[in-house]
Amino acid sequence: MFLPRLLVDSVYEIDLDELASAGIRGIIADLDNTLIGAREPDATPKLKQWLETVRGKGFRVVVVSNNTRARVTRVAEPIDVAFIPSARKPLRGAFRKALDIMQLKPEQTVVVGDQLLTDVLGANRMGMHPILVAPVAPQDESPFTRFNRIIERRIFKSLRKRGLLEWND
Repeated sequence: MFLPRLLVDSVYEIDLDELASAGIRGIIADLDNTLIGAREPDATPKLKQWLETVRGKGFRVVVVSNNTRARVTRVAEPIDVAFIPSARKPLRGAFRKALDIMQLKPEQTVVVGDQLLTDVLGANRMGMHPILVAPVAPQDESPFTRFNRIIERRIFKSLRKRGLLEWND
């Protein structure tokens, strides 16, 4: 349940052509520390360009974040991205809603995020394809996220020990 299908340092390293050829049509993306730093107030020019490329290749995108409506709205509305705030990941509700928005099936969708306990677990529970990215700005993480990182390190260690994961945390 905690095993990502792909590990990358950032969203910009995801091979969109490879996703498309694998039948992927939708991207559910976490916001904080996945698309931008947790304290970045707005989308960066690099993120805007990436989203333009993503849309140009025919992908549908929804931001699913555990952060507040105010935070997610401030970032997502100006760049015209559908979003679901206060998602309560890894619970299934927000993921189902995102699939409905995109009108896609789980097997046609990747979930891109920086946390095993929310993004990867939620994606796997829904039968979607999790892509784990390194956190954009780990120094800006909330105390709750820092606590999750302690648990994640134990999970990473277990996955590496079993030969299931090769990635530096």
